[in-house]
Amino acid sequence: MSALRAIPIPDEPPSPHTYTAKAYAAQSPTSDIAAITIPRRTPQPKDVQIEILYCGVCHTDVHFAHNDFANSIPTTYPCVPGHEIVGRVVNKGTAVTKFKEGDLAGVGCMVDSDRTCESCREGEEQYCASMPVLTYNMPDKHLGGVTYGGYSQSVVVDEDFVLRVPGNLNLAAAAPLLCAGITTYAPLRRAKIRAGQKVGIVGLGGLGHMGVKLAAAFGADVVVFTTSANKTADAIRLGAHEVVNSRNDAEMQKHAGTFHFILDTVPSQHNISPYINLLKRDGTLGLVGAPAEPLPLDVFGLLFARRNISGSIIGGIRETQEMLDFCGEHNVTADIEMIGMQQINQAYERLLKNDVKYRFVIDMASLR
Repeated sequence: MSALRAIPIPDEPPSPHTYTAKAYAAQSPTSDIAAITIPRRTPQPKDVQIEILYCGVCHTDVHFAHNDFANSIPTTYPCVPGHEIVGRVVNKGTAVTKFKEGDLAGVGCMVDSDRTCESCREGEEQYCASMPVLTYNMPDKHLGGVTYGGYSQSVVVDEDFVLRVPGNLNLAAAAPLLCAGITTYAPLRRAKIRAGQKVGIVGLGGLGHMGVKLAAAFGADVVVFTTSANKTADAIRLGAHEVVNSRNDAEMQKHAGTFHFILDTVPSQHNISPYINLLKRDGTLGLVGAPAEPLPLDVFGLLFARRNISGSIIGGIRETQEMLDFCGEHNVTADIEMIGMQQINQAYERLLKNDVKYRFVIDMASLR
């Protein structure tokens, strides 16, 4: 998150064309998430109004609620988190062509971008030069103030940033695909992972468990690296072919120079050099975790086998839709624990202790 920058929040009166929705919000960095009523714009010509059925809980939600990104994107309160949204279209603007009332729809981490920069023109809106408009806590050009996320009864989003959710998937378990799914799918897809290749997944949490499922669906030979012996059975159940204790040098050396790609999902300080040495020539270590401190690196491991390190965040709208379609085809969803909206504060406490297998999802019926 250090590359992000503070963006001024417009202070404008709400448009008269609004309706109200129940939501849950943080009112300060130390307050609980609690009930609130928020304005939503009535659908403009290209807008889709979605009744939210399920919303996943991402670690980023906790960071924003606690203002942990104060040096880059300070939280504006009240903050309504939530960017793993699955619901049903209940209204639409007159110019909408991609959705009709009753359709299943999803909203991920973005609801707009400048649409004119090179990244946007190439379908990589997540790297928008002007900063994409995140689903919450970003300037809202329609109503003033900031955008409000999915801990809410409904949301209104431009159809270009709304996604089709395959109807064969468990909708609650599909919600985390909008963040955890695309975050792990994008680097695997970019690495052109295919059947017969060897892929490593470092860490078996919210991101890691999705990485295992997706890499297995691509047909890869999947190896999970973990420091927790009690995760072995789960890793195999999720699709891993082998589990390696990353603290055991003998187990690690057995795989030296054999991986096409290793996806590192660990968000805390750790040594990545041992994983670099496990890559084949021209292999890549892909980082999707975001440790607060710099990671140590042994450059020689890169030099003598022409290995690569890459970083990645989510994906553009086109790639996210591709991911959802892929998951629909292969019946890939997240392993979830369902909660009611009233349990969100306990869920945050457990999330900070990594006490969830593997994503919390809010049943938004608890708001109605």
